[in-house]
Amino acid sequence: MTRDKDVAKSRLKMSNPWHLLATGFGSGLFPWGPGTMGSLAAIPFWYLLNLLPLQIYSLLVMLGISLGVYICYRTAKDMGVHDHGSIVWDEFIGMWITLMALPVNDWQWVAAGFVIFRILDIWKPWPIRWFDRNVHGGMGIMVDDIIAGIISAAILYALGHYWPF
Repeated sequence: MTRDKDVAKSRLKMSNPWHLLATGFGSGLFPWGPGTMGSLAAIPFWYLLNLLPLQIYSLLVMLGISLGVYICYRTAKDMGVHDHGSIVWDEFIGMWITLMALPVNDWQWVAAGFVIFRILDIWKPWPIRWFDRNVHGGMGIMVDDIIAGIISAAILYALGHYWPF
C-alpha cells in the first residue's frame, strides 16, 4: 500500500499549476497528517482573504470551490488515485468556509476553528460521511470538506454568539 502511495505521489509535478494548487502549494506532501498541514497552510491565505469585503471573500471561496472541483479531479486522475492524501485544496476551502464565521478575529478563535474543522474532517460524522462515500470525482474530493466547513462555521457562530464567554 505504501508503495502504491509513493508511486502516486511520484506522478505529481510541482511545475504543473493544478498539482501545485491541489497539494496546497506543497503542504499536502508532508509525510504525517497532510490534511492537517493543508488546513494549517490555508490560514495565512485566509488572513489575506479576511482583509477583503465579505462579498469578495465569499466570491473567491465560490471560485475556489469551482476551480477546486477541476484541479482535484485532474490531479487525482494524473496520480491514478481518487482523493490521495496529498490533495489538500479541499482542506483550504473547508478552512476558509469555517473561518468566515469567526465571532472575533483573534488567534484563539482561529485555533478553535482549526480544531473543530479538523475533528469533523477526520471523524466525518453524518452527513459528511455520506457525501464522502457517495459523491465521486472532483466534487467528491471537495464536498465532504465543504460540508465540514459549513458545520464548523455553524458551531463557531453558535459558540461566539450564544455561549457567554
